[in-house]
Amino acid sequence: MKVKNWYFYLGVGVALVAILAMLAPSSSQKLSTAYVHEKTTTVFFHGYGSSSHAEKHMAAAAVKAGVTKTVIKADVSKKGRVTFSGKITSNDSNPIVLVNYRDNRNADYHRDADYAQSVLRGLKQKFQITSVNLVGHSMGNMSILYYQLDHNPNNTEPTIKKQVNIAGHFNGIIGFDELADVHLDKDGRPNHVTEAYQALTQLRDSKPKSLIKVLNIYGDTGKASDGRVSNLSSQ
Repeated sequence: MKVKNWYFYLGVGVALVAILAMLAPSSSQKLSTAYVHEKTTTVFFHGYGSSSHAEKHMAAAAVKAGVTKTVIKADVSKKGRVTFSGKITSNDSNPIVLVNYRDNRNADYHRDADYAQSVLRGLKQKFQITSVNLVGHSMGNMSILYYQLDHNPNNTEPTIKKQVNIAGHFNGIIGFDELADVHLDKDGRPNHVTEAYQALTQLRDSKPKSLIKVLNIYGDTGKASDGRVSNLSSQ
């Protein structure tokens, strides 16, 4: 899903804050050192029609902030074959992986889930990565969530520690598949749901909240949406 340039760069700034939050130590430490050096790898998944190029801004901001010095690319072919550019060693701190889907206009979330599994399995096999933080934008969020839904990650893939959702269209997109007259009930559930949303409700039982820490980020242009995705869908 495409967004206006000004809004994208705003999202980049917010995403950097999210990354720093994922790596934040105790609040008693100074902001200038508001991250910890650890081996957990952060993996970025781009949105519909996009590429790893859109993720480079976030990665560059993280490098400039001193979060990491290691940024590699994972290129995924339409057949799910993953090619890594760069490497991650056991000495690297807070490494970042920029995922690039060649099949970047595939709205089949199950297929996108297969691509995500290929990336994460490849990271464990090639670099012995055992834990990851996942950052998704737009369709990237669905790729991450359907990966958890379809593949029930096990010891063949890294453990997911934290997850950041940016502009998630969990219950549809305005003018595309979002249903009319949607509102949230007192428990935060939409009264009308898409087929994709209904499928994702299964994660409530398979993924206890205590296992993965989630930060959900969405924008509001003043009309309860970011222009393409309603806040109700993102919530």
